[in-house]
Amino acid sequence: MTTSPPPRKTAAKTSTKTAAAPAKKTPVAAKKVAAKKVAAKTAVVAKTALAPVAEKPKHKLVRDSFTIPKSEYQLLEALKLRAAALKRPTKKSELLRAGIAALNAMADKALLAALNSVPSLKTGRPKADGTVAKD
Repeated sequence: MTTSPPPRKTAAKTSTKTAAAPAKKTPVAAKKVAAKKVAAKTAVVAKTALAPVAEKPKHKLVRDSFTIPKSEYQLLEALKLRAAALKRPTKKSELLRAGIAALNAMADKALLAALNSVPSLKTGRPKADGTVAKD
């Protein structure tokens, strides 16, 4: 009896099996790959977003106290209300800084006129009854 050799596999069948069966990724592995891609994109976006923005320089702040007549203090409060009516709420320190900037921008003659219009005060803390302390 003659036996025939086993049938040969054709090239088309083997190539379809290897090409049709790519390595499947598990859901966990696919999530890890997706997470790495997202992280890489956000890192690039973060670097480009931060590059054009220049940080504002931090100014060293100085705390100081001073004595002011009650009438001028009430003017500060009136200016705060006026700024609020203009839809620009303002703090006392902002008003004082704006006033300093305005004085700095004045010509010498105008600055002297403004300084002469303000009476000089004695330094020191006022007494409890509201009068100014004597030096």
